[in-house]
Amino acid sequence: MKTEAVITKTRWALDPTHSELIFKVKHLMISTVTGRFRKFDLAVETQDEDFTKIVSAKLVADLHSIDTNNEQRDNHLRSNDFFNADKFKQLVFEVTRYEGDSSQGKLYGDLTIRDVTKSIVLEMEAGGIMTDSNGQTKAGFTVNGKINRREFGLMWNGVTEAGGIIVGDEVKIRAEIQLLKQS
Repeated sequence: MKTEAVITKTRWALDPTHSELIFKVKHLMISTVTGRFRKFDLAVETQDEDFTKIVSAKLVADLHSIDTNNEQRDNHLRSNDFFNADKFKQLVFEVTRYEGDSSQGKLYGDLTIRDVTKSIVLEMEAGGIMTDSNGQTKAGFTVNGKINRREFGLMWNGVTEAGGIIVGDEVKIRAEIQLLKQS
């Protein structure tokens, strides 16, 4: 009699106090502006505790929570010139597959901004899995990548009197993620 292996799924939730989602974009092509999303969530499901076998992973960021340390710029980013946060309230990234080993690899997935969905690839580096002083199992990751904002309908730009561009098209993404194993 043949027995089949039982696949155990493990659910993980974001530990928001130990996680951040930031982006960087060139300003006037001479300096870089850093922003972050203050409110975002991430739910992950893996086979056992093996992050090389991601069953599902979905990150959702609240576009109204954008923060670049400048209220006027933040309001402009929330406007129809950029995210149109009143109409499109969220940025969503859903992982479709992972390629790599237990320490590093590539996350393939679909990023949706302003109802425009594009497949992107992000680099992921695992920090490890640890049990904290409260007996909670946590996993840590650093995720990096870049996108072209124009591909997602973020078209606004301006030109200086000297002909320089105000906002770069390339947006660098960096996430420091800590997940909490759910019982």
